[in-house]
Amino acid sequence: MPPFETDPDLLAKYREDAAHYPGGHTPAVVRPQTPQEVAELLAGTGTGSRVLTVGAQSSLTGGATPFGDLVLSTERLTGLEMKGDRIRAGAGVTLQAVQNALAAVGRWLPPVPTYLGATAGGAAATCAAGAATFKYGTVREWIDGITVVLVNGDVLDLERGQRRAASLVAIPSLQMPAVPKHSAGYFIAPEMDLVDLFIGSEGTLGVIAEVLFRTAARPAATCRALVPAADEAAGIRLVAELRAAAQETWRSRDPLGIDIAAIEHLDARSIQVIREDGVDRKLEITLPTGAGIVLLIEIELSAEAAAQDLWRQLASARDEDAADTPLRRFCALLDRHHALDDAEIALPGDRGRASAFAELREAVPAGVNRRVALAQQQIDPCISKTAADMIVPFERFGEMMGVCRQLFAERDLDLVVWGHISDGNVHPNLLPKSAADVTKGQDAILALGDAVIAMAGSPLAEHGVGRNPIKQELLRRLYGSDGVDAMREIKRALDPRGVLASGVIFAE
Repeated sequence: MPPFETDPDLLAKYREDAAHYPGGHTPAVVRPQTPQEVAELLAGTGTGSRVLTVGAQSSLTGGATPFGDLVLSTERLTGLEMKGDRIRAGAGVTLQAVQNALAAVGRWLPPVPTYLGATAGGAAATCAAGAATFKYGTVREWIDGITVVLVNGDVLDLERGQRRAASLVAIPSLQMPAVPKHSAGYFIAPEMDLVDLFIGSEGTLGVIAEVLFRTAARPAATCRALVPAADEAAGIRLVAELRAAAQETWRSRDPLGIDIAAIEHLDARSIQVIREDGVDRKLEITLPTGAGIVLLIEIELSAEAAAQDLWRQLASARDEDAADTPLRRFCALLDRHHALDDAEIALPGDRGRASAFAELREAVPAGVNRRVALAQQQIDPCISKTAADMIVPFERFGEMMGVCRQLFAERDLDLVVWGHISDGNVHPNLLPKSAADVTKGQDAILALGDAVIAMAGSPLAEHGVGRNPIKQELLRRLYGSDGVDAMREIKRALDPRGVLASGVIFAE
């Protein structure tokens, strides 16, 4: 049995996660080093002690904030082993460490989220997704197996194809939205694999101690493009054609095709935040005065395409007699949308410029969070971060954005939007001027959730549910009270005393 640690300085590290929910507290932290030690701990919780498993505590939903729970930290579950073209990682291994180990053998894990300090166990427990979901899917599609410890101490070593979920627990009949990302309670599908039941369950059904990831050969080269567009509608039209071109490239395997892995976007208010903070000047990035949206595009190149003179291709982008290449096709597509002149392309090897593009994107959530914190300090301590995580089929993305902007404008709210436009996934964020704005913002998010559900989308795309009451209400609106009760039955079957992650996904 691993020791219970109660040093106050140590406990302070675990009292809140990235959501900064107030009031977190824990009596002790346990840091097991093996799945067997996890099993010993859980088997000894017969007294009813509640246990909350945490990794990097990068949760944006409060799902890694303890409220009297014993904290089970995965930070010492750090085994890492290559197994052919797969890699087995302990739950506490960071995604950066996974990528570093794979890079040494020319491979990578494509679907990881933006924050590489997140852990393998956390990524599996939340069904993490990142910018490249458009091409590569979510973490779920790349997990071939897990070692999970049930609340009674049983250790299950699972690989896909070995066991169906129905062999362990009754699976209800619920219809999930047909969208690329969906982290909303438990995964439910006919004849589903047992592995899938635990992926995305947010630590409520068992403790994921190890994850077996499938990996891919690294792309030969990657270009990154920063592309401003006049307004949101123009940006959406451009993304629609880029998506179609990429999907045709994958279907036909055309070596000259445009192979897009991801498209991120920043809206006009995001651009204002960047300018207010001077980030564009610091990074020496010129954003046109009239830009209504900025797209950040990731283009993968084959070894053959990467071996050509890419600088020359850029210089001759409008030369009709120049050789046909993926990069020239990309430039021609931008030109058709009047977006080429203001675009900047970081060619393979230009890590400094690619990093600048990434820093520009990350400056927006950082700027929003800083403004919310200042408002909390200077205006009202009841002000809190108010944000959403919505996804619709891309064909309805423009419609969703129209509804989103109308709902926030009707309530006179300051709205900032960014996200993964190639997936149809956005993160509307409120810049509150008062505590009343927070209440109105939550109301707008619930109304937007209703609209997204009506568009066959999901109001809970990639961050999970956690302890957030608005997200828990969105889960109820998505599946109805009966659907949520059916998920609760799965929880009761595997954790009848409510020991694991009590209050996460479902309100206590």
